[in-house]
Amino acid sequence: MSESTLVPRRSRRAQNLKNVKVIFTPSGIRGEVPEGMPVLRAARRLGVDVESVCGGQGICGTCKVYHVVGDFPKYGVKSTHDSLSEFKEVEAGRVGDERQLGARLGCTAKIMNDVVIEIPASSQSHEQDIAKAIEDRDIELAPAVSVFTAYIPAPIMDVPHADISRLVTDLQSNHDLAGLWYELPMVRHLQTMVTEHMKKAPDTSMKVSVAVYNSVRKPPQIVAIWPGHEAKAYGCAIDLGSTSIVVHVADLSDGKVLASASAMNPQIKFGEDLMSRVSYAMMNEGGAEEMSVAVRQRIADLIKEAATQAWLKTSDVMDVVIVCNPIMHHILLGLDPVPLGGAPFNLAVDQAMEVSASELNIPLHEAARIFLLPCLAGHIGADAAGVVLSERPDQSDELTLIVDVGTNAEIVLGNRNRMLAASSPTGPAFEGAQISCGQRAAVGAIERVRIDRMTLEPTFKVIGCDPWSNDPTFEMSSSSLQISGICGSGIIEIIGEMFLAGIINRDGVIQPQADRPSPRVIQDGRTYSYVLYQGTRTLKITQNDVRAIQLAKAALYAGIRLLMDKFGSESVERIKLAGAFGSRIDVKYAMLLGMIPDCDLANVGGVGNAAGEGARIALVNRHARNEVEPVIRRIEKIETATEASFQAHFVGAMGFPHSTDPFPNLEAAIPGLADRRSSSSANTNAVRGRRRRPVK
Repeated sequence: MSESTLVPRRSRRAQNLKNVKVIFTPSGIRGEVPEGMPVLRAARRLGVDVESVCGGQGICGTCKVYHVVGDFPKYGVKSTHDSLSEFKEVEAGRVGDERQLGARLGCTAKIMNDVVIEIPASSQSHEQDIAKAIEDRDIELAPAVSVFTAYIPAPIMDVPHADISRLVTDLQSNHDLAGLWYELPMVRHLQTMVTEHMKKAPDTSMKVSVAVYNSVRKPPQIVAIWPGHEAKAYGCAIDLGSTSIVVHVADLSDGKVLASASAMNPQIKFGEDLMSRVSYAMMNEGGAEEMSVAVRQRIADLIKEAATQAWLKTSDVMDVVIVCNPIMHHILLGLDPVPLGGAPFNLAVDQAMEVSASELNIPLHEAARIFLLPCLAGHIGADAAGVVLSERPDQSDELTLIVDVGTNAEIVLGNRNRMLAASSPTGPAFEGAQISCGQRAAVGAIERVRIDRMTLEPTFKVIGCDPWSNDPTFEMSSSSLQISGICGSGIIEIIGEMFLAGIINRDGVIQPQADRPSPRVIQDGRTYSYVLYQGTRTLKITQNDVRAIQLAKAALYAGIRLLMDKFGSESVERIKLAGAFGSRIDVKYAMLLGMIPDCDLANVGGVGNAAGEGARIALVNRHARNEVEPVIRRIEKIETATEASFQAHFVGAMGFPHSTDPFPNLEAAIPGLADRRSSSSANTNAVRGRRRRPVK
């Protein structure tokens, strides 16, 4: 009897199965699994958060997922209709009409070929950790939509004066509202109200509340009328990022944020970075429209969620301000994003845009407007305008650097005398993409790391668990979690710690630890890796991971140095890190990696969701909408792609924290860093020297 005969039939079949790629969004977790594995089991193997109340029996429907069809060159994956097994009747009762949208049950659908799977928020037991708070600051109130009380006198036969005219006269007299105009629906609505009032009290004045919209480019318009009661108007400030969307509902009478809601941008399933989405639009017919519909629907859902939290209806929302990058801007407005994917990166429009909510199919008040701040250039968008409006570097004497770190970092440098801006193609590595064990910030992701300099043993902190891993209570506190990957802030810290511990040298090469043998540093093919955690899934930092971070941080630093050269300065006085990522990371580690130039650490800090704060300022103060445009227009735009010195800066910035630039403030803050930099350089040069020495 041959040896193969002794192998059970099922085992022989398993040995012949091919491995297929699966990418889960929005977490960004990916891996290979055997052909025929159910989506739910694949998710659990890779540490992806998917709910399943019935334990995968096809009964509860909580493991609903969406099969995304399309060409995804960034992942090297083509997700087709044949990527999952055939639809089964047991799924029909659980997914209903959403079958047309690609909905499947994770416990039933099997992975047959490379596939992209979206896990909706309803199927996740833990929410994505999206930073959504904005600063509670005093803002001068002058909203675009204001509500006024007016009294409409009873009609007099001898003095013919139309209903709407009597209303306008009162508003002009008592509220100094000149040039008021209105459209036919307001005339119809008011006529009905006046007729009903005259039936009850024909000889009395009628008290009404009137909403007036002050457009940037038109005279004030009457957009709503309510009988009697004192009504209020509400608005939304929205930060539409390439990764996440954050919505804040505010009371326009006092500017206070009443509720907030956030979610991952559904366009992630079409590509994690902006260029991937442009590619999707190019390679898939109707792809741009598909992304447009997806993001508008998500915005509508988030407005409804936030309004419900504030005990409001979406019909109460009358004004919306949105900040976003140029590609998100064009996709949202239904403009072709493809011209932004290559030189000369031509915008369809760069001025502020004001459109009706109905034009974008976002159900709000029938008269609701949506205002988008102006874009600066093809890679510098309305979100940068929001940051400038929030932080006002144009009003400061200090040379201030503002960096909004994302898949495409936007950089502003300047003071009251001069301002420059650029965009740097950092890619999604800082957010966990392109990293072998990377993921977005969610419960179960490692967010902070420390490495013992002698033993090379790590300790870490996980989102959703307060104690660090070396705390005696950690095991109990984390028992309900599945440690699934490393998010952006954790990746920044572990690379920095690996450098300080001598695991990687200044050039970013992971070194074999001959003098400090450790099971944490392992040979991984022709290179070495550092094992951070071993559990259901082994989390390790590979040489390719380090390189991905080096490329991202070098692109960011090179863009900053380019602006400093143009400004004629070798240093900056203050650094502000904007956005969710900038708020999470330890600024010391950001500087240690060389993401930002040397500066007094006391003058470096996160400024939260500055773009979102800029949107709120523009929401509650219409004058800010007019003020920001001339400020934006005098910013000098620097195109990194056409600057010859960008490449030289990029090469130097590959080192940790930099190959040549001095970092005296950082060295003063981190004991031993100066020695670490010099010894790492000496070791690197020695190795290079041995390679150059001719063989005798």
